[in-house]
Amino acid sequence: MSAYEQPPLDLDAVCQRWRNRRHSWRPRSEGGFDPTRYQLHEMPNDLVNRAKAFVLAHHYSGSWPAVRLAYGLVDTAAPPAGQLVGVLTLGIPTQVAVLTSVFGRLAPYEESLELNRLVLLDEVPANAETWAQARAFRLAAARGVRGIVAHSDPEPRTRLTAHGPETIFPGHYGTIYQAKGMDYLGKTRPRRMTMLPDGSVLHDRAMSKVRNGERGRGGVERRLVALGARPRDPGEPGRAWLEEALHDVRARGVRHGGHHRYAAYIGPRTGRLLTATSYPYPKADQGGAVA
Repeated sequence: MSAYEQPPLDLDAVCQRWRNRRHSWRPRSEGGFDPTRYQLHEMPNDLVNRAKAFVLAHHYSGSWPAVRLAYGLVDTAAPPAGQLVGVLTLGIPTQVAVLTSVFGRLAPYEESLELNRLVLLDEVPANAETWAQARAFRLAAARGVRGIVAHSDPEPRTRLTAHGPETIFPGHYGTIYQAKGMDYLGKTRPRRMTMLPDGSVLHDRAMSKVRNGERGRGGVERRLVALGARPRDPGEPGRAWLEEALHDVRARGVRHGGHHRYAAYIGPRTGRLLTATSYPYPKADQGGAVA
């Protein structure tokens, strides 16, 4: 059975899948995931660019975060041999407090990381994400990681097309994190975001690189040029160019109500203590579709 675009009324009964940044759904009752057919491996440095290309092509965000550990889900039976059908990454959040506020006793970026990408292709059978996440956590624990923070975004994402806005992401509230028994820590604070017409977010830190002429600004500029902005002239002030570029690509400011936060200890069960309050799990009618 193939994935389909419209979810049933019972959103807890489906798994979310992706291809070319478009979401689809597989019913959990379909089953069919055979762990003997799939392998999940940590991707070494020489293969990280493959993981990056996969995420950029298929994840709704269209972006690659700061990654420390990347894991690839490989279908050993489908041609070509060893086809990559999913990626999960653990990495560094935008602020260290994302980790230290939850795992006060763990060294951030070494013993604690953020689960910042998880994307499976639409051909992967239902219930694969739970297996992949469990396997990745075991591999990370073997590397000395003890704490994982994850966020789920309940706000839908749209991109602008010639036919009007198109939903590329319906929002989710963290079904797979709940299935893994991760602690729910409530929502992050509401904030304003800069949304690009392809449905991706241009973060404040990325914009500051352009305004201040910092290292890494080239990637931000190329991203905006690809969306229709003119290239920045040599010596042109970044602040003025950015303002013009955002206008030309039809970027828009939107209010985001906050992400759902989850956390889990992994590895040995000694000395586990969250320095954050846990709450009952949110459900679909409290914001978002599924994860």
